Amino acid sequence: MSDAPLHTRLLRAVGPGPGKRGDWDFAGNGDAPYPAPLKPAAVLIAVVTHDRPTVLFTRRTAHLRAHAGQVAFPGGRIDATDADPVAAALREAHEEVALPPAAVTVVGATDRYATGTGFDITPVIGIVAPGLALVPHAAEVASIFEVPLDFLLDPANHQLRSSEWQGRVRSYYVIAWETHEIWGATAAIVVNLARRLA
Repeated sequence: MSDAPLHTRLLRAVGPGPGKRGDWDFAGNGDAPYPAPLKPAAVLIAVVTHDRPTVLFTRRTAHLRAHAGQVAFPGGRIDATDADPVAAALREAHEEVALPPAAVTVVGATDRYATGTGFDITPVIGIVAPGLALVPHAAEVASIFEVPLDFLLDPANHQLRSSEWQGRVRSYYVIAWETHEIWGATAAIVVNLARRLA
């Protein structure tokens, strides 16, 4: 199956948009100061070209110091040796799930996202073929799974919840798929993608 129509659709999320979004403003939390300086990071939104396209996610291992056990896109901090956020996202995906950079057709970067934990994340959209032999990095990734793209983009699946964090009530998005809960910055990036593609 050709991925040309999918590629064309995903291109709508690349380029001029709201720009950088963030934990405080995105879910209606108003504005608040972020830790300074924000640490640059990049993640890969890997869209897999099944007949019903899916998106690749990881579950982080339980012993990690930050975000242990959470669902995330492959990704991490941008290193000084990375040419740009795209290179960082591809490098991290290779390290975390053994996804070869050459196997990714890069569509482009969508809106950056600032987190209350101090990261400035650039999400990079890429298209990959199904059937790749992905292997989780034992120290960082507990499991790899995929969620249908149409499920992720459906606003009916974007739950808005609230809890107290750092002394104030904060709203955040949750997307529940089977036994997985995608939430926090990862869910917000998905919701922003859905809005760009609507």
